[in-house]
Amino acid sequence: MTGEAAPAQGFALDRPLLLIGCGKMGGAMLEGWLARGLSPEKAFVVEPAGAPALAARGITVLSSLDEVPAGLDPAAIVVAVKPQTMDKVLPVLAGIAGPRSLVLSIAAGKRLALFEGAFGAGTPVVRAMPNTPAAVGRGMTVLVAGGAAGAMDCDLAGRLCAAVGEIGWVEDEALIDVVTALSGGGPAYVFLMIEVLAKAGEKLGLSPDLAMRLARQTVSGSGELARLSSEPADQLRRNVTSPAGTTERALNVLMAADGLQPLFDRAIEAATARSRELAG
Repeated sequence: MTGEAAPAQGFALDRPLLLIGCGKMGGAMLEGWLARGLSPEKAFVVEPAGAPALAARGITVLSSLDEVPAGLDPAAIVVAVKPQTMDKVLPVLAGIAGPRSLVLSIAAGKRLALFEGAFGAGTPVVRAMPNTPAAVGRGMTVLVAGGAAGAMDCDLAGRLCAAVGEIGWVEDEALIDVVTALSGGGPAYVFLMIEVLAKAGEKLGLSPDLAMRLARQTVSGSGELARLSSEPADQLRRNVTSPAGTTERALNVLMAADGLQPLFDRAIEAATARSRELAG
């Protein structure tokens, strides 16, 4: 697999998709699939809390896995439940999954071996780590394939995840812990940057409202510029930095030996270690 984004492709499937859990991430993915052409009649959603708005759109909403129609034979089963509920879900799901159904898990910390053990070695399984900007179609998802997942399975998994942003692949599942630390938690680090930028402005006299507006728009605008530009991040930084100017003075602090790089090194290492602890 490559680390490149999957092309925008539709979902002209001859078999249904089964989504287990329709919270924020599962719901964002479902909206992405529908926007790309998935027929509502092909979507089956298991959501204990119910989803009348989805049912009104022609989507089949089930309150439990026990209600999944016999012989549904889904093209893909997307597992989007909270990790702590997985032990209850897997035994029932094992009776639905099979060699013709891709199992795509976006449950944090749950290894491929858990699913392969529950469903059997012949079931194609792909594990994915998305992040919360998927809610606005700007997510980043990294996937890793299990041993039984073939090219067609990986293509489908990539298309499912590309519906909410960009994707990348890794061959080594252990790297998903690093992905979790970097991009899974990354939005929180960016939101913290907005907070600290605004507070720094407040301390120097800006009103709280203006300081926050400046920080939010600067971070979001810079992110969009980075997304659309062909230049690498270090060049974009240089483009803003005039020799002996104000930005250079600030960067001398941020890029010092005790500045942002060693701080983020420690932060990502700590998050990676915690991800490995949680996965067992």
